[in-house]
Amino acid sequence: MTGLRTYLDHNATTPLRPEARAAVTAALDVVGNGSSVHYEGRRARGLIEEARGEVAALVGARPEMVVFTSSATEANNLAIFGAPVERIVVSAVEHASILEPAQARGCALVTVRTNSAGVIDLDQLESLLADPGPTLVSVMAANNETGVIQPIAEIARLAHDRGALVHVDAVQAAGRLSLSWPVLDLDMMSVSGHKLGGPQGTGALIVRDNLNLRPHMWGGGQEKRRRAGTENVAGIAGFGAAVQAAQRSLARASEPSRLAALRDRFETALVELAPDAVIFGSGTERLSNTSCFAVPGISAELLLVALDLDGIAVSSGSACSSGKVARSHVLAAMGVGDELSSGAIRVSLGWSSTEADIDRLLASLARIVERKRTQYAA
Repeated sequence: MTGLRTYLDHNATTPLRPEARAAVTAALDVVGNGSSVHYEGRRARGLIEEARGEVAALVGARPEMVVFTSSATEANNLAIFGAPVERIVVSAVEHASILEPAQARGCALVTVRTNSAGVIDLDQLESLLADPGPTLVSVMAANNETGVIQPIAEIARLAHDRGALVHVDAVQAAGRLSLSWPVLDLDMMSVSGHKLGGPQGTGALIVRDNLNLRPHMWGGGQEKRRRAGTENVAGIAGFGAAVQAAQRSLARASEPSRLAALRDRFETALVELAPDAVIFGSGTERLSNTSCFAVPGISAELLLVALDLDGIAVSSGSACSSGKVARSHVLAAMGVGDELSSGAIRVSLGWSSTEADIDRLLASLARIVERKRTQYAA
């Protein structure tokens, strides 16, 4: 497809940052296996360790706690399958890369409900943690569909008071929220490279000291024997560069404020052109870049196709890996009915988003809503 495109699906993947592209390109010229002791190997190892420090610094952890993986999905799987526990507690709004491995592991699995905004029920969590036995609590920091932020510090406190381990899927939150490992007091945290503007195929699991984490890949001593396999040196270098760029914007507080202004402008105008529009999670704390909404009577499939034809890339809040639109388990957990959730669309902004992007999105939505009204009137 040719012509001007407007990309507003940053929660799925963020365009590669210039800093990351430069780091990847430079690393591709480095010849050597990071496990080799010769000069070439040491050069490759240096790039890996530099990026490890950058990823650790993003959340205030130490470099030796960072385990590089091929993706956040792999990091989540490592946390779920590797934790020395007999029971796993998850929220009802977790990503499939948590829910599916938790089901597949075969140990006891308990799901905590959320309120209508998608925030975990802390009272139920506290009650569930009263049961004895080694337990892992795995909760995402911010939801990928709605952007709703969970009370991670309180969840960690409740879990640790009962002797449970805590894993946080911080894929959407890292680089968008200030996350402090010492303050949150976690055991494991997953992060992703391509959500920050790094290359796809990079991720990491941050693991506290002395946690007996069982690897699920064997065959080499890489990553302190927690994840075998030759590291993706160029990808990891780009990951580190993207983290640095994201951290600079976060430290200045300029980027979250800019994105919040764009999101709020969009949502205000959306309600003006479609007064019956519903913005999911709008009554609670959300990521500044995410808006999940539905216009009653207009299906997500229709909106996705119509916007795409207008050159605008957004996502269904419930898009599945097959590319089809399925009902969102997140919205179902929030008590949203089938008819409304079938129209859910997610607009997610990022470092490359502009005022002009919002202008084009609103103009396209106005045409779509007007066509729908005309059809009803006829």
